[in-house]
Amino acid sequence: MNKLEKFLKKNKICPVCAAKKLMNGVRIQRVPAPLENGAAPTPPMGWASWNLFGRNINETIVAEMAETMRKLHLNELGYTYVNVDDCWMSSVRDADGRLQGDLSTFPGGMKALVEKVNDCGFKMGIYTSNGTFTCEDLPSSLYHEETDAAAFAEWGVEYFKYDFCHNEPIPTAAPELRGISLAKPNETEFAYFNAADAELRGTAAVLEDANLSGDGRYVGGLDAAAGSVVFYDVSAPDAGDYTLTLHVRRNGKYEKYAEVLVNGERSYPVRVPYSRGRSNDGRIQTVVRLEKGANSIMVHNPVGSRMDSAAKQYRNMGMLLKAAAEAQAKKEGREVKPICFSICEWGLNRPWKWGASAGNLWRTTPDIRPTWASVLGIYEWNVRLYRYASPGHYNDPDMLEVGNGNLTPEENRTHFSLWCMMAAPLILGNDLRTWLLPDGRPDKMNENLRTVTNRFAIAIDQDPLCRQCKRVKTNGVVDILAKPLDNRELAVCILNKSAKPKAVSASLREIIKDEYITLPDAPRYTVTDVWNNTTFVAQNDVGGEAPGHGVLLYRVKAMS
Repeated sequence: MNKLEKFLKKNKICPVCAAKKLMNGVRIQRVPAPLENGAAPTPPMGWASWNLFGRNINETIVAEMAETMRKLHLNELGYTYVNVDDCWMSSVRDADGRLQGDLSTFPGGMKALVEKVNDCGFKMGIYTSNGTFTCEDLPSSLYHEETDAAAFAEWGVEYFKYDFCHNEPIPTAAPELRGISLAKPNETEFAYFNAADAELRGTAAVLEDANLSGDGRYVGGLDAAAGSVVFYDVSAPDAGDYTLTLHVRRNGKYEKYAEVLVNGERSYPVRVPYSRGRSNDGRIQTVVRLEKGANSIMVHNPVGSRMDSAAKQYRNMGMLLKAAAEAQAKKEGREVKPICFSICEWGLNRPWKWGASAGNLWRTTPDIRPTWASVLGIYEWNVRLYRYASPGHYNDPDMLEVGNGNLTPEENRTHFSLWCMMAAPLILGNDLRTWLLPDGRPDKMNENLRTVTNRFAIAIDQDPLCRQCKRVKTNGVVDILAKPLDNRELAVCILNKSAKPKAVSASLREIIKDEYITLPDAPRYTVTDVWNNTTFVAQNDVGGEAPGHGVLLYRVKAMS
């Protein structure tokens, strides 16, 4: 029994009246609830291929990096993922329409590579784009989402980065609707419902065209989430699948989009190609599931902008990845291997507004570069978005450049500190092999290795609250950042953006006045200096001399 029939039975009123009451309560939710897929309870950590290798990637390098991470004991610190970026795939799909590894550089296939990475103690990550091609013009996943999600789950992939190159946005234009008709599959139509006689909402309006068949009436004004048509008296003889035909007025050399919402529960997308034909009458079909008796059907286009389009496409992939992981686990009789979903549309469509409903992390900026200007610029943008981070859902200021380019050891330490304070994913992108001694042991004197393996800094990033820091004070040159931690502790970072050393300080008494901060007021505080690995007691101020382009980073706990 569907919602409509339950309402009808309970209130003992006519089917059309019941349908109207039910549909009047339906709202097209612009930001659905967060996607809960079981992945990334804290910001994901690992390594990715793009910053170092770009196009020049192969299965040998990926396996070697996994082995290097094991030798460096990075898995013991939480660096879990080994992610291959663009250029792993062949330029052709296989005979079943599935992506496949490059036939020369990944000849063993992706499933075998996943197993190699797993054998080293790591999880495998993979990449495509939310477009017709990847950024390097290779086959991608737009219009192949279900097929690709199923393949990734079958291979055992546990991280998926979804780029935005060659994206084709969902049209905001909607078809002009004459009516809808119903038929059982492979049978003739048994009912027709005129759109002009249905309930019209928003900007929907009845128009006429003398070139159309019949009375020439149709309903327009359904574009860009502004109008809708609701049919309340759609009666089905039995519960099951039905062919639903949209009778449309063909016009305009542009694609159109609509969704059919059945009983306020199930939604079916419909794409209408632009018209090349001579006839003004068109028929567009989809298959919907109806319940026995009264059904309500709404036709509308909920896409009002490019942001709506991106959000809908990424949400669709997020749901398919979750479903594919669950289906594969059931098929193999094992626990689910959740796929961490990394949204990478570069912050173009304000993903911090909707990203949590689609995936686990979302890029907020353009690509990072191994320069101080790039690191600082990305920080300046991402630090403002602190309210959008939560367990399982993170702002992503892009991969770490520690060990790349001409960043100084101090700048690398600052880069890592800021990413930890912003509860950002910690995805390394350098040549890890340079951190090994000739005998295969970790080079414990390497400053960059010491930076990314600092347990105190990592603990701030991986804190179970997953709160991003707030910039509580700035004079343009020196920023004071505060990040609430579990057990009402606090991380405080003082950033010196100038190139010269500066004497800096932060007042704990002032910081705790901010409503975002959970550190309690206390007579004294235990303070751990993260980079000097020292602990001291403070009554109020913390600080000292911050190097040029450097930070002072503290963990603070109230004393009784």
